[in-house]
Amino acid sequence: MKLLSIFYQFLLLGCTSFGGPAAHLGYFQRHFVENKKWLTQQQYGHFISLSQLLPGPGSSQVGFAIGVERAGLAGGIAAFIGFTLPSMLIMVLLALGAQQLPWATTGLITGLKLFAVVIVADAVFSMSKSFCRTWHTRALALLSAGALILIPSLYTQLLILVLAAIWGAWQLQPFKDEGTTQDADKASTGLSKLPLLLFALLFILSFAATGELWQLSAQFYQAGSLVFGGGHVVLPLLDTILTDVDADSFLTGYAAAQAIPGPMFTFATYLGAVLAPSTPLLGALIATLAIFLPGFLLVLGCARHWQALMSNPLLAGVSTAINATVVGFILAALYSPIVPAGVTQWWYVVFVALGWWWLQRFKPPVLMLIAVFAALGLLLEQLPY
Repeated sequence: MKLLSIFYQFLLLGCTSFGGPAAHLGYFQRHFVENKKWLTQQQYGHFISLSQLLPGPGSSQVGFAIGVERAGLAGGIAAFIGFTLPSMLIMVLLALGAQQLPWATTGLITGLKLFAVVIVADAVFSMSKSFCRTWHTRALALLSAGALILIPSLYTQLLILVLAAIWGAWQLQPFKDEGTTQDADKASTGLSKLPLLLFALLFILSFAATGELWQLSAQFYQAGSLVFGGGHVVLPLLDTILTDVDADSFLTGYAAAQAIPGPMFTFATYLGAVLAPSTPLLGALIATLAIFLPGFLLVLGCARHWQALMSNPLLAGVSTAINATVVGFILAALYSPIVPAGVTQWWYVVFVALGWWWLQRFKPPVLMLIAVFAALGLLLEQLPY
């Protein structure tokens, strides 16, 4: 009964949680801390902090941690299924229907691509204000963007992340004292080793995968292992890793993930179905499980020792540096493929600028913004140019 309760409560949120990862955390706070009282405000705050430190889908990791806190691993799985199922089903239907609907390749696609430009530009702006407050972090973001634009590949991203982590551990650590040193020692000795070993083993094996479906799972597992910050950060990674998806399909799925409730990482559901046209349902399922699995393994390995981890100055420095580099990754994705695919006429810049100003000034609901850009795309399709 406890597992059914967890599944039902997260299913309700999965059907109604519009607005992206930041909004999801607000829904969780109100529902599980204030209303249901499943955990304290302090526990909830610690789960949020841990999700920011680890790679993976931030809000889904918090939901998974709540389920684990409530009923162990089975509770975490019930929470994941409940929260993810509605958006996963929507994205599968979109992937199956997009090939057959004439509007999906004309005006609506034009509007959704312009919407994607606005959303990604806003993500760069808002995340840079949070994560690039010093000249060190601004330089990391710009250098990361430049390197990825010049050499766009997964290995470039891996190298950037490693170098940024080293720089952050060396230069960006907060002041260390005796208490944080003791906590760091606890963190190094008290982690749950089996999930962390499984995470590392699967990541290494992913580079040796052969066969269509195994390669599909490996690509999405790599993306889920490297996405620091969740949400929009998955975009540049998937664009770099997946080379067989055309720009129209890619941006249509991304825009749709913004419009529906639940986690944005179900963008992978859509892409999995598109990349496995002979078995779209299986492809969607594999891609979804593969992209979520790394973040959940890390939560299982670290959740019980969050306090020691968060007080470790070395990890704090690494986290600061990686957060800055992911801003650079999103900036690189905005440069290519987002802007070239969306702004196909020079005067479309006017619509992007107006949309971004509207979003910044009035904070309209995402569904309203999508409806306006969809209508704009249909209108633009009728113009003789």
